[in-house]
Amino acid sequence: MAMEHCDAVNMDPDMEMLSDEELEREAEGFKEQGNAFYIKKDYAEAYNYYTKAIDMCPKNASYYGNRAATLMMLCRYREALEDCQQAVRLDNSFMKGHLREGKCHLSLGNAMAASRCFQRVLELESDNSQALQELKNAESILEYERMAEIGFEKRDFRMVVFCMDRALESALACHRFKILKAECLALLGRYPEAQSVASDILRMDSTNADALYVRGLCLYYEDCIDKAVQFFVQALRMAPDHDKARLACRNAKALKAKKEEGNKSFKEGNYEAAYELYSEALTIDPNNIKTNAKLYCNRATVGSKLRKLEQAIEDCTKAIKLDETYIKAYLRRAQCYMDTEQYEEAVRDYEKVYQTEKTKEHKHLLKNAQLELKKSKRKDYYKVLGVDKNATEDEIKKAYRKRALLHHPDRHSGATPEVQKEEEKKFKEVGEAFSVLSDPKKKSRYDSGQDLEDDGMNMGDFDANNIFKAFFGGPGGFSFEASGPGNFFFQFG
Repeated sequence: MAMEHCDAVNMDPDMEMLSDEELEREAEGFKEQGNAFYIKKDYAEAYNYYTKAIDMCPKNASYYGNRAATLMMLCRYREALEDCQQAVRLDNSFMKGHLREGKCHLSLGNAMAASRCFQRVLELESDNSQALQELKNAESILEYERMAEIGFEKRDFRMVVFCMDRALESALACHRFKILKAECLALLGRYPEAQSVASDILRMDSTNADALYVRGLCLYYEDCIDKAVQFFVQALRMAPDHDKARLACRNAKALKAKKEEGNKSFKEGNYEAAYELYSEALTIDPNNIKTNAKLYCNRATVGSKLRKLEQAIEDCTKAIKLDETYIKAYLRRAQCYMDTEQYEEAVRDYEKVYQTEKTKEHKHLLKNAQLELKKSKRKDYYKVLGVDKNATEDEIKKAYRKRALLHHPDRHSGATPEVQKEEEKKFKEVGEAFSVLSDPKKKSRYDSGQDLEDDGMNMGDFDANNIFKAFFGGPGGFSFEASGPGNFFFQFG
């Protein structure tokens, strides 16, 4: 490349009297020293000597090209881009200048501008292999950008992260791609990774509104709403037109206010109002997984108070789907399962809780659920007699009297063999139930879930007729009389 005439800038006073040729020789000397440091990978010193060469001859395109190469090695791509652009302004046929400018654009994520630079190189040298390869890289980045845009619209955030990772292999200094990746990581609940990306950018540029927004978004999704609002406000100070920060700030404030209203109503015992307020809060931001999980669990608590147990179970399930580590939701759902006598499901939830947190309380809850499950698999004598579990002795006797007479075999002597067999079975169950629930010791063991057979109470040899006779005063104390087809009345002696 022909040497340009030098119009030295920032020159030492002793150099002012030098001729153009002498200035050029001095500049070449600085450039050679810069080259030596570049080869040694001492890019900071190389930068200093190339700068001295430029100061001596500011119209020499190659000096800017060399300094640009050094800045690229220092990952200072924006400064390198300025040097590249100055180099090609001075010499539009400077192929390395165009190539480096394209690489800077590519590193900064401007694939369209990079493509124009590589096309210019190919105009100068049609078979330049480096330009051909970099042009393919630029086209790939444009395709990844297109795919990421579609993925974001479809809320396929994993696809967006994948596309940005591929794009960043070439556009390694593109803040825009990093921010989009970080935002999607936050939306996927991968908060530490998102925070890390945003923090790296803020270390280089503390006023970056997008990075401030992502930091706030992570805090917001981790249910640290007050801190999140601070970051959103800071982002809006840096960029008043930042729509995402404004929307997130509004949602954060609305969500906090609605949740606090619901909590207040719940504490005051106004469960219907609390239920509605939690429901309204759940519509504010579907992306806020952690807060919504808490809201579903809160609504489940209210639902259980209102005896909306199936809805409460459903809300707990939604909370767990959002946050599989949410112990409180498992505990609430397990209690609802207990209240609805779904003991197997309750045991499963309590086992999950106890595996995660082995506390005495959780162990007791699990044992109690296992006991109720065991009790549920045997005959329910209370249901057989049609009484509540807290029934008095008199209520149990009255129930037995009614059921025993209803299912007594003599009453169904004219029925079909199938009906007689079924009624006889029911009569036996009624007697069995009464023999247990009318005996304080047996009842206590039964209620505590213990096996009655352990005390030699073998129900297989049980005779319901003996119980019936003892209750009604022995044989001859009553008789069944037919008053027409299928109708009977009782006559006591």
